[in-house]
Amino acid sequence: MIAPSLSTTRIVKAPRARVFAAWTTPELLKKWWGPGHVSCPEAYVDLRVGGEYRIANLEADGSITWISGFFESIRAPEQLIYSWSVSRLPGKPTLVTVNFREHPLGTELVLKHERFDRDALRNMHLQGWGGCLDKLEALLSP
Repeated sequence: MIAPSLSTTRIVKAPRARVFAAWTTPELLKKWWGPGHVSCPEAYVDLRVGGEYRIANLEADGSITWISGFFESIRAPEQLIYSWSVSRLPGKPTLVTVNFREHPLGTELVLKHERFDRDALRNMHLQGWGGCLDKLEALLSP
């Protein structure tokens, strides 16, 4: 059986280096991370292969969910591959690949998130990624 995965593509109207920086710089991450009502009060990024990242998701009820993992591949400003663990969800880490491609309107961002152990978890993440990418676009739009 193939593990559920998700893919999504967005055109971000900003240069590729700027989009990559927004994804990998803690101060910029805090400005856009989190779907809907979720905000990011704290972010840590050790941008090197084997380096760790931690992102705090502040929920409306005041609780914090941590997303963390390790960078498996970094090709700035083209691609990031990293593991993904959510503090409130048991199980093995999943895997995120983000490609940042040159596009006439700015950057084509192609995100693949794989190795989910169930469809419901993939669907929850698809919705979450959509909300995060909406905020990224809003931050970087001219």
